[in-house]
Amino acid sequence: MPVPDAPVTGAHAEQTPPAAGGPTRASRLDPAIAARLRRTPDGLVAAVVRQHDTGEVLMVAWMDDEALHRTLTTGRATYWSRSRQEYWVKGATSGHHQYVRSVALDCDGDALLVSVDQVGPACHTGHRTCFFTELPVTVAGESA
Repeated sequence: MPVPDAPVTGAHAEQTPPAAGGPTRASRLDPAIAARLRRTPDGLVAAVVRQHDTGEVLMVAWMDDEALHRTLTTGRATYWSRSRQEYWVKGATSGHHQYVRSVALDCDGDALLVSVDQVGPACHTGHRTCFFTELPVTVAGESA
């Protein structure tokens, strides 16, 4: 079983994500980018992560303003862990790094598309992608 990715600690004493109306603590994110984000009530934006050269969807995670800033300025995918209530850099412990190639904001400002070079599995279960469970699709009146 792979080791979960380690949190990033020490960078900020307060580890609470920002509120929906904007950060409750200072973030180093460019204000022009921050103004375009439409956050959840707990201050987060969904990040859809894909392999840059194949388009394979690897995982979905969450970012607040500071996680996005760290991702854009370090080239390493940084997320907000809702369960641990702290930042984590993908691969910091597991070695399954995500090297960021590009980040795009969707038209509504409520989702990010993060294109990465994934080293090793993206999923904490050890699978290449978190989307390995196929569900049956059945449409009434259509045959396969």
